Amino acid sequence: MPLILFAAPTLWPEYRDALPDALSDAGIDARITLEADPAQVDYIVYAPASPLQDFTPYTRTKAVLNLWAGVERIVGNPTLTQPLCRMVDPGLTEGMVEWVVGHTLRHHLGMDRHIVNPARVWDPTCPPLARERPVTILGMGALGSACADALRSLNFPVTGWSRTEKPGQLHGEHGLRKALSSAQILVTLLPKTPETENLLNADRLSLLPNGAVILNPGRGALIDDDALLNALDAGHICHATLDVFRVEPLPQDHPFWSHPRVTVTPHIAADSRAVTSSRVIAENVRRGEAGEPFLHLVDRALGY
Repeated sequence: MPLILFAAPTLWPEYRDALPDALSDAGIDARITLEADPAQVDYIVYAPASPLQDFTPYTRTKAVLNLWAGVERIVGNPTLTQPLCRMVDPGLTEGMVEWVVGHTLRHHLGMDRHIVNPARVWDPTCPPLARERPVTILGMGALGSACADALRSLNFPVTGWSRTEKPGQLHGEHGLRKALSSAQILVTLLPKTPETENLLNADRLSLLPNGAVILNPGRGALIDDDALLNALDAGHICHATLDVFRVEPLPQDHPFWSHPRVTVTPHIAADSRAVTSSRVIAENVRRGEAGEPFLHLVDRALGY
């Protein structure tokens, strides 16, 4: 019977029923605990806010199973020598697709001018069709690919860019500049790594078509805040809808709050759902016990 340490105590109420049920459905007879002798722990279910930071005593542990998609706060931990798996949760993916499609349609259709129209302006101008509105997605992993499929189903022409070479996707600096140059709507879904921090700097923002919209549900550090504010003030970027920030909660005095061309959403684009993410954890425990490769294993060199 494997021993599972649930090292995310504040999240335990959400998983108290869902995780045992998922393990049972996967045929796993396991003991789950919030405290355990490190030498006896087979798996660690982890969230970056966990008080557990020293993995050295966990010599028996077969894998650390992260509850969140992002691993930037744990991947560099020098004591972590055990395999690390990030969370690719179908429920999280669904939420991200809904947020991205919703805000893409909001800006594509120009809905804000009708929802808030105190001057009662009658403007019968129709938006273009979706097939006339190019969208670029930076980051074509599980989330980016799902969002691209959903947008393409609505006839948006979608260009995908990845850090590493993938079939059918642009990559590298030349590919990035090409992807940005056509993006009337830009969606950023990259992980935070040293290579992606400030990826959208002043130079690259200038490559976007005049009047472009940016949607960032990925990581706050992907965009240079000052460069974005300058591009918004100049009118080159029409609007930025931001769900993630360098500091969260976003400080009350941050200029994003009051900028007329910025929409702040409080990191709600997607979240790990207890029922669906428990099934992912259960499947990885099953794989570990069967000696099979883990799902969503983090590449330490790439940082995700």
